[in-house]
Amino acid sequence: MGTRLGELVERFGGQLVGDPNLEVRGIAPLDSADASHISFLSNSKLRALAAQSRAAALIVAPLDDATVAATYEGARIVTTNPYAYFARAAQYFAALEEVPPPCGVHPTASVHESAQIDPTAHIGPQVTVEAGARIAAGAVIDAGCFIGREAEIGERTHLFANVSFHARCKIGKRGILHSGAVIGTDGFGFAKENGVYIKIPQTGRVILGDDVDVGANTTIDRGAMADTIIEDGVKLDNQIQIGHNCHIGANTAMAGCVGVAGSAKIGKNCTFGGAAMVLGHLEIVDNVHISSGSMVSRSVLEPGQYTGFYPLAKNSEWERSAAIVRNLSSMREKIRTLEKQIKTLTDNAEQK
Repeated sequence: MGTRLGELVERFGGQLVGDPNLEVRGIAPLDSADASHISFLSNSKLRALAAQSRAAALIVAPLDDATVAATYEGARIVTTNPYAYFARAAQYFAALEEVPPPCGVHPTASVHESAQIDPTAHIGPQVTVEAGARIAAGAVIDAGCFIGREAEIGERTHLFANVSFHARCKIGKRGILHSGAVIGTDGFGFAKENGVYIKIPQTGRVILGDDVDVGANTTIDRGAMADTIIEDGVKLDNQIQIGHNCHIGANTAMAGCVGVAGSAKIGKNCTFGGAAMVLGHLEIVDNVHISSGSMVSRSVLEPGQYTGFYPLAKNSEWERSAAIVRNLSSMREKIRTLEKQIKTLTDNAEQK
């Protein structure tokens, strides 16, 4: 099924340069697109590739448009954020091809009589829905998922196959939980007495907001007493661990293998590169960006980009080294001052 360029602009905005009745059938990369595709240029370094593209139309930024237009003969949609425009257009084309699952409960699913399931929801094969659970309109629960007692799944939220969503946890609208995700496992809480660990019951919940994405095999622990909170728009990649009682602010994104220890509080619009680690009970304010592989071992109270990981050592040695590193700047200035003084003394001695 094709879509007119004019229709895309009506839906998503932008300035069309070219025939509004030109039809495209999907999105493709610059180097493989043909006359049935629209492509996009979000990196100015690829201007030459865009100019040679065989795509029917390109999504470009105003800064790149003049350069591309000099040799590219197709239509163009000019917009301030081509990558975001591409994302929305890609969603649109995917929805045209998507075959929605049938409404209703599969015969092999096990649904407790007290569970509330909207008639428009899809409950797939071998799904278990326990007592008091609520599943809202348009939700899709794929094969093999587990929904614990009194759990709540919001409108149009999609649980892919084999997701475990434990008792009393909640997720809002339009969420996506990928296969193997586990929401609401016990947090790692133990007291120690006479060399023996005593388990602390984990009685809190996990509360996920609207438009939250959780990657495959990612785990989010329930709170010990209060709840673990994941606010609206948070995006978590695959194989991430979020400890109990954490609070992650809206529109924060974490790449694969990030680990966040219990009771950490992370602000809004933060980003974490792959394998970054955050120690427990720390606070990270809004608009903080942690580089891949970095270890956050203290609270971050100012926005900005942070990078670093210090080698493992005995704790007393590490503390001494860390103190030296923190003072390197002042030590450097002292050394420079001493060097100038020595030079002055040497010059005076030579003149005599």
